[in-house]
Amino acid sequence: MRIAFVSWRDLAHPQAGGSEVVVDRLAAGASERGHTAALICGGPVGPRSYQVHPSGGRYAQYLAAPLVYARHCRGWDVAVDVSNGVPFFAPAWRRGPVLCLFHHIHRDQWRQHFGPVAARAGWFAERAVVPRIYRRSLFLTLSESTSAGLIDIGVAGERIRRLPVGVDVGPAPGRFGGESSEPLFVALGRLVPHKRVDLLLRAWDRVRGQTGGRFVVVGDGPDRQRLERSLPAGAELLGHVTDEEKARLLDRAWLLVHGAMHEGWGMVATEAAAAGTAVVAFDVAGVREAVADGRTGVLVETEDQLVDTWVALARDPVRRHALGSAGHEHASTLRWDRTVDRFLEVCAEVAWPLGTR
Repeated sequence: MRIAFVSWRDLAHPQAGGSEVVVDRLAAGASERGHTAALICGGPVGPRSYQVHPSGGRYAQYLAAPLVYARHCRGWDVAVDVSNGVPFFAPAWRRGPVLCLFHHIHRDQWRQHFGPVAARAGWFAERAVVPRIYRRSLFLTLSESTSAGLIDIGVAGERIRRLPVGVDVGPAPGRFGGESSEPLFVALGRLVPHKRVDLLLRAWDRVRGQTGGRFVVVGDGPDRQRLERSLPAGAELLGHVTDEEKARLLDRAWLLVHGAMHEGWGMVATEAAAAGTAVVAFDVAGVREAVADGRTGVLVETEDQLVDTWVALARDPVRRHALGSAGHEHASTLRWDRTVDRFLEVCAEVAWPLGTR
């Protein structure tokens, strides 16, 4: 098959996150299995094992993507239209099958990033225009929460397919020395409003007097300068780090603390589990699929519960280690090869509907 991904960003983008990781794994995995894959996205871009065609800046790419597609990928078997709030509406400009990869519903996120008029327009496009434009297309999601959200905005359930998420699982936890002697708590993710790092820092200001230690936030984004202006004692914003450094921090951490108000899939929680680190997070869409509450981590409802749980787990190494061990065991079942296999099954279903194969 020839599979063209149309997405917002490449992994080389400084704000790349879980969405970009998933697309890269799917495109690279398809290429490794003998298929042809290409990514059309805004810059900057980096070298990949598959074709990458830049399509302009943050917003201009929505106009340029059809032209870049026509130049490089016209007539390919499947176009994977990746939605990051608003998809590229590929069914309106491509003649051929379209698969819409939908990470999560952005209902509340519109108000966090845009003014009232733009937020209303974005939410209208997501809830009213998307179901109509893609009414003959299949949707691919990472979680039951997103599937339910799509059904809520009018997408027929029979047009939705689930994709199991993978994670890189190394050897048994401890290759960097295991849990640090000093309390170390870590948060991972882009510094954007819906990740609620400000809430985590506020909670840390209440936690540190009871636990001591450090709280390290890994990631970058538009909120960084604002967060740095009110950084509490014992907290650090590291920005981007290498994969090796991220693995070291997760191996040494006592807990991963995650504040997102929603996710397509809580990939950072899965990464922590792969390192054998327990997770404390909010019981929200996408995260509740990534964290088995009470088994691989603890899900909370409020900021007060977050503080109480954070302190309780810091004081209870037996439970903390049990959660981490169960997380590592569970993460070992989440393999990227299964993710790619399922993706290619859905692509085949899209390219060659039943009765035409």
